[in-house]
Amino acid sequence: MKSTFKHKFLSQWELQVMVWPSIILMIVFSFVPMLGLIIAFQDYSPLSGFTGSEFVGLDNFKAFLGDKDFYNVLTNTLAISLMKLLIGFPLEIVLAILINQIRLALFKKFSQTVSYLPHFLSWVILGGMITSWLGSSGLVNSFLLSTHLISEPLSFLSNANAYWWIATLSDIWKEVGWGTILYLAAIAGIDPSLYEAAKVDGAKILKRIWYVTLPGIKNIIVLMFLLRVGSILGANLDQTLVLQNSSNMLRSEVIDSYVYHLGLAQGDFSFATAVGIFSSVISVTLLLVANFLTKKLSDSTIF
Repeated sequence: MKSTFKHKFLSQWELQVMVWPSIILMIVFSFVPMLGLIIAFQDYSPLSGFTGSEFVGLDNFKAFLGDKDFYNVLTNTLAISLMKLLIGFPLEIVLAILINQIRLALFKKFSQTVSYLPHFLSWVILGGMITSWLGSSGLVNSFLLSTHLISEPLSFLSNANAYWWIATLSDIWKEVGWGTILYLAAIAGIDPSLYEAAKVDGAKILKRIWYVTLPGIKNIIVLMFLLRVGSILGANLDQTLVLQNSSNMLRSEVIDSYVYHLGLAQGDFSFATAVGIFSSVISVTLLLVANFLTKKLSDSTIF
């Protein structure tokens, strides 16, 4: 057994040299810090440390589930994430197909570049732009007033009921172009003879998309859907912090910002860690359920 392992290791030494530094870095920076999760089961005090802090079991989890803000925070997180998933995910596929249909190369590159650009801007910059556009004298109110759709300026970011849509649409604007990259790459890998055969059979453009393009990128669609479901409880902390204010707090507070405010602003590290673990467990559960369902429906899974 040892000789076989040694022989395989030596025969692959170039690959081993490349992969082991990454494995070591992942262990040091991803797995070793997970030991700190123990503070979720303690009444942690930085002065007492891991070993000196009192062990309280599941009290922090019970406190979160019984917290008066629990259902509001969970509802906001699920609502914003599901809206991003249901609207943004299909839009990425549609945009990739539309860009792929452009035959003029220069216009195709221009369309891709314009759609990618918002992804490279930080939420600090985009937050300032959105706040300015949605202000009482901003671009949106000026347009609505000039077209007589409203009689007086609206306070979009001060309206808690409008926040879910603002968060969803601004996130889609930022990421939809970037999300098309994998789909465009997958479409480019489809055998052109399939399209030629479809043309010979008399298939129009919509039928070629339905019977050739979509089946050709099915595995990528399933993969990206599962990854999106796995992060459904992550409602983008950066975006929340730049668009959140006291007026829309009722609809803008999500799990990530809740953990941030508790962990850093109030210094309740144990409670914040317990909320983070709760979020991770739910995310893994959703990922496993989605993976099981996609395996049943399409026989395509990630594990």
